[in-house]
Amino acid sequence: MTKLQNCLYTASIYCGTYRKYNNGSLYGEWLNLSDYSDYDELLTAMYELHNNESDPEFMFQDYEHCELFEKLGLISECHLSKDIYEIIEQINDSGHDLKVFEAYIDCIGKMDFNSLYDGVINNYIGEYSDDEIFAQYMLEESIPESLPNYVYIDWETTARNLMFDYYSSGGYYFRG
Repeated sequence: MTKLQNCLYTASIYCGTYRKYNNGSLYGEWLNLSDYSDYDELLTAMYELHNNESDPEFMFQDYEHCELFEKLGLISECHLSKDIYEIIEQINDSGHDLKVFEAYIDCIGKMDFNSLYDGVINNYIGEYSDDEIFAQYMLEESIPESLPNYVYIDWETTARNLMFDYYSSGGYYFRG
């Protein structure tokens, strides 16, 4: 399972300031998010890094992270969400793979974290290799066991029709 915590271990930001940048300097340092237990500890490190400025306006000139951080608007050049550590913890505690959350955003589009979390918790069905396998699973769960053998199901057409009511991305399926 690709947990978001693993994503945190690879997430880092290059933290400079707008003042230094405007004066022609790219001075800053790479900070690994996993080196800090919460946002306040990270913020303290950023202030210590730029302690030669009275009120530094932080600029994240570069960053490395999983796509989910950017899709949720947690990291940008001028912003690092104070909620990033809480969001990571909540997703870790959900029991779902990181890729499930990324797939849901791919299906639905950009959204806030609460909508994403609720959407995954309420709509995630499972992982299937293709639409036809998914359709077979859905129908096997709902058709009577005593269905006669002579009944033929066109799984390709059934899957195509079924997918009008469901979403999928990367093999992860959700209720529509």
